[in-house]
Amino acid sequence: MPDFLVGTGGWAYFEVPNKPSLKAYSELFNFVEVNYTFYEYPNTRLVEAWRKTVPENFTFSIRCHQDLTHNIGFVPTSQAYEIFYQMRSYCDTLRSPYLILETPAKYIITQESAKNARDFFSSLNLNGLTIVWEYRAHITQTVIDLMENFGIIQCVDLSKQYPSYDLDVAYSRLFGKGQHNIYQFTDDELAEIDQKAQETKSKTVILCYHGARMNTDAARFKHYKSTGKFLPVTAYTGVNSAKAVLSEDATFPATKAELKAEQGWKVIDLTPDKRVHLAEVLEKIPDKKYSNLEDVITELRAVF
Repeated sequence: MPDFLVGTGGWAYFEVPNKPSLKAYSELFNFVEVNYTFYEYPNTRLVEAWRKTVPENFTFSIRCHQDLTHNIGFVPTSQAYEIFYQMRSYCDTLRSPYLILETPAKYIITQESAKNARDFFSSLNLNGLTIVWEYRAHITQTVIDLMENFGIIQCVDLSKQYPSYDLDVAYSRLFGKGQHNIYQFTDDELAEIDQKAQETKSKTVILCYHGARMNTDAARFKHYKSTGKFLPVTAYTGVNSAKAVLSEDATFPATKAELKAEQGWKVIDLTPDKRVHLAEVLEKIPDKKYSNLEDVITELRAVF
């Protein structure tokens, strides 16, 4: 059984009254991926403050600045090295074992560019740091060989795929099966992620949730790992749960197709023991335009 580190991409959206977000977050989760460093170069005092806020056994990972991953690329130039070592300094301050390289789909490693990447990676002084690479273009054997040769962890979304090779650490950035990060995981999907994580045979599995309900998804997975049961997502079940979820931001008039497209990714409590996507229950109502929420609820009550 692997050790699990479970958390989310950032802590800014984790809010508890009268308590700083990171402190409150670290009381629930044992891991976070720092997104701030993808957009900005924080000063040392701020990074030191992050480390002092969390428990001793809390784990950070650092997302590398986009200047390297999206603009320069992995080439042996002074600017590329400057950015990398700035990122490594953040990792040192946070005692973070992992630096995350997330490259866009347009960044494609060819036979020619692989030579530059090999030169770049081979000349780095990692000082114990582990590199994690989310390669978003179509992955080829050239890329797999490059990662394996340098002990780089291939980051995948375990809700969609398995890593191409096994290492002692598995790292997954979880977005789900919706558009971009507009998604929430059902009980069955969280259980499937757990199963896939164990099948990697890694000693440590890091699950970083990034979906629109990432705090809820991560908390539900964490609860499932400790109890074998899933937490509810609303205070209701059945039609009333659907009503609570639709009440958040559904706009009317709307067709059934529009409701499924805009709201169907959300999860409701179908029963006390089962969570499903709202699209699954919306599929049962008549295919027409609805004037308001009560029209939808009336049709839902007729089919349940």
